[in-house]
Amino acid sequence: MTDSVFSMDGDRAPLAALVALAEDYHSWLLVDEAHATGVLGPRGAGLAEAEGLTGRIAVHVGTLGKALGGAGAYVAGAAELIALLVNRARSFVYTTGLAPAAVAAAGAALDVVAAEPDRRHALARNAAQLREGLRAHGLDARGDSHIIPLMVGDNRRALALAEALFARDVHALAIRPPTVPPGTARLRVTPMATHSATQLERALDAFGAAARESGVI
Repeated sequence: MTDSVFSMDGDRAPLAALVALAEDYHSWLLVDEAHATGVLGPRGAGLAEAEGLTGRIAVHVGTLGKALGGAGAYVAGAAELIALLVNRARSFVYTTGLAPAAVAAAGAALDVVAAEPDRRHALARNAAQLREGLRAHGLDARGDSHIIPLMVGDNRRALALAEALFARDVHALAIRPPTVPPGTARLRVTPMATHSATQLERALDAFGAAARESGVI
């Protein structure tokens, strides 16, 4: 069981190696595409699609929130698996069903994902510009996806950086233990496809000034 894109480090799981391991041991692999649905892959189906591994993964799960902007979640797999879950999974049986409007919103979002791949390309460009710009300021920006962890380490300094950024109209929350391991406090930076290059440059200027003010650099 693995995330495809990890939410706090912004990195991608080694899916090909995990698929091979599962096949060697006659096991099922479950992949949570919560942070990759609508973002990765030629049709926005996630990291498994991007790496051509969809058919070799037994269980795909993800969210209708995040990139799709709605509510709820999904499980995809073989018909026998879905029948079992519908009849035996207590978390499904005893959960209130999605409202029709939420289902319609998810369907409309999936239509946008399929019809407008330029949105995914724009998000990838914006993430690359932001990550490279942060590094140019001497900041420790990591990850290889649209999620960019800006590593700070010290809890107080991470909070100070977030507050200095907010004063400059940039909203990037400080993430601290127990959400992340001790000594790895960070800011979690996530651009949108609709951010312009000018907006990103203004944000980068704010990061540089706020990092100096808070003693991060």
